[in-house]
Amino acid sequence: MALFGDPFRRFFWSPTIYRTSPGSSALLDWIESPDAHIFKINVPGFSKDEIKVQVEEGNVLVIKAEAKEEGGGQGKEKDVVWHVAERGGGITGKAAGFSREIELPEDVKADQIRASVENGVLTVVVPKDTTPKSSKVRNVNVTSKL
Repeated sequence: MALFGDPFRRFFWSPTIYRTSPGSSALLDWIESPDAHIFKINVPGFSKDEIKVQVEEGNVLVIKAEAKEEGGGQGKEKDVVWHVAERGGGITGKAAGFSREIELPEDVKADQIRASVENGVLTVVVPKDTTPKSSKVRNVNVTSKL
């Protein structure tokens, strides 16, 4: 595949194609079909109300989730001792969650993105724009003097 037609070309031309927040455990699969880009992200324990999917300026797909603090948060019950708080239940202040940012290819229909969550997996379908684009080649008039 030609480097310029590859969606991963941005690895070579820009610093990142996607970013994660520190401690993020949201694993990602990116699948490309002839009609769409499909993202599957592990979101175990998050409800659809806790997940936010949006497209920001520059065609960046942002996926965030924030878990609501569970009833037995650290310091709420004086006789309770937390030994491990990897799921975020014992975190005080900011709730546990994750954030992923993915720079989308140019050939997508950002206004037709769909997302659904089922069995702890968020599926985001980003349809491709299959209409032929006009050529971006532009002739420049050459003169003898500038």
